[in-house]
Amino acid sequence: MTITVDHRPDVHPGPPKLGRAQLLQAQRDTLDTPRMEYSVLAKMMFKPVDLMYGKQGSFTKFAMLEIIARVPYQAWERMGYWAVHRHAGRSGLARRVFERIVEARADQDNEQWHLLIMQDLVQRHGLRQNWLLHKAAPWLIAFFYYHVSWVLFLVRPDWSYRLNAEFEDHAEHEYMTFVAENPDLDFIPDPGTYAAEYGRYR
Repeated sequence: MTITVDHRPDVHPGPPKLGRAQLLQAQRDTLDTPRMEYSVLAKMMFKPVDLMYGKQGSFTKFAMLEIIARVPYQAWERMGYWAVHRHAGRSGLARRVFERIVEARADQDNEQWHLLIMQDLVQRHGLRQNWLLHKAAPWLIAFFYYHVSWVLFLVRPDWSYRLNAEFEDHAEHEYMTFVAENPDLDFIPDPGTYAAEYGRYR
């Protein structure tokens, strides 16, 4: 017997393809927006990163941040599958939870694209990454962040979402500040490696 499903959660359409003027406006908007008031937990994550990788932005530091950035979405996906199983007898609720799972997976994919782009930039610039700082340390920080996100979600989901919002706000400001402080980036040719996903730029 075949069951036809008339609706399923849509796969995320991918990142927006912004033109140069739109990208510059997005950068100005971020830099003009005050940073969030970060919690003690968020500061506990930011401080070791600054101590190990320096306060200044760099492609290697950002690549490490993107390893960590996927973590809360993975934790939420795991919790979502647990909730779908738990509420399998309530199809409407299970479906809403599954839609959140699809969204969390799309967000993970978005962060994975960021990581691929950062690693591409690291390699193109011939930057070195050592095992301790760029393999072991990100794994340990990600391990901590995953379990904190998971436990917070179990206790109160909005706490877990808030911590992620603080992480994303911090990263966005770090990236935009880095670009503002390095105007020479404007003159690096776009290799087109990720043109299909993000658009092609001169």
